[in-house]
Amino acid sequence: MTLRAGLLAIFPGLVPTECEQTSSRDVSYNCIGFAAEPERLRWWQPIWIPSTYWPTEVPRVASVAAYEQAFATRGYARCASELLEVGVEKIALFVNGHGVPTHAARQLPDGSWTSKLGFEEDIRHDLRQLEGAAYGTVTLFMARARIAPL
Repeated sequence: MTLRAGLLAIFPGLVPTECEQTSSRDVSYNCIGFAAEPERLRWWQPIWIPSTYWPTEVPRVASVAAYEQAFATRGYARCASELLEVGVEKIALFVNGHGVPTHAARQLPDGSWTSKLGFEEDIRHDLRQLEGAAYGTVTLFMARARIAPL
């Protein structure tokens, strides 16, 4: 599927010929849940709102440290870069200019990245094409052994 014009307005760095929409709009999960546990889609958020999830052992704070701890509950550990490694699944955490996490993307086995865009669609994209005013910049990479699909 091709990208909607509205997404290109929000993320001007997206190159339509290098990206594709991979799902329809869905409000039941967000980018953090999509990156952390793609096998169980739900809305992850440290700020308590009914029907959202956050690991109980992690402080409910919108900080890089709290998000790193949350991803660690799913087997992720900090790593140095976004470079593709065979058998390894990586995530990238985006942070705005105030130091607040805004988005997470997950690396696919072919080295491209996938993201859930808020309440909107999932897309396959080049990682750095989402950097900008909406999400800020990639600040943290984490990795775990790639989980084989069921």
